[in-house]
Amino acid sequence: MTIGELQCVMAPPSNPYRLFVSHSWDQTEDYNRVFEYLEASGTFYYKNTSLPDSKRPLDKESQREDLRRQIAPCEVVVVVPAAYKWAPELVLFQMNFAKAADKPIVAMENFGSTEPIPKAVKDLADEVCAWNSRDLTDVLRRQARHEDTTRWDTIEFKLD
Repeated sequence: MTIGELQCVMAPPSNPYRLFVSHSWDQTEDYNRVFEYLEASGTFYYKNTSLPDSKRPLDKESQREDLRRQIAPCEVVVVVPAAYKWAPELVLFQMNFAKAADKPIVAMENFGSTEPIPKAVKDLADEVCAWNSRDLTDVLRRQARHEDTTRWDTIEFKLD
C-alpha cells in the first residue's frame, strides 16, 4: 500500500467517524480512556455523539429517548465495561437500540483485568477490542465504514 492509498483509507477531518460511547450520564475512566486512545493515534478523526455530561432525564422513557437521539447519528457504538458494570440495563438498552438501528457495536475488553466480558455484551457485540490505540482505530474503521485496515509491520534486525 502506498502513502496515497493509505490517505484514501483514513477519513479526512472534514468527514470524521461518528462514535457513540456507552455511558449512564457520567464519564467513567473507561469512557475517557477511549478518547485518550483515539487521540494517541494522531490520524483518527472522530465526532463524539454521546453526551454523558448532559442532564440525566428523570424518568426511564425520557432517558431512553435521550439515548436514542445520541445513538441515531453515530456510525458505530463503543461499549465500555465500566458503563455496563454500573448500569447494565441501560447499556443493554443502548446495545439493543443500536442493533435495531443497524449500528455496529464494538465491546472493549476489561482494562487491566483478565475478567471476561459479560455474556450479554459479548453476544450483542459485532467485535471485541483490546485496549490498544491501533486495534481500536482499526476496529472502528472496519465496523463503521467497512474499510480494509490490513497493516504490515516491518521489523529490522541484524544477524551477527
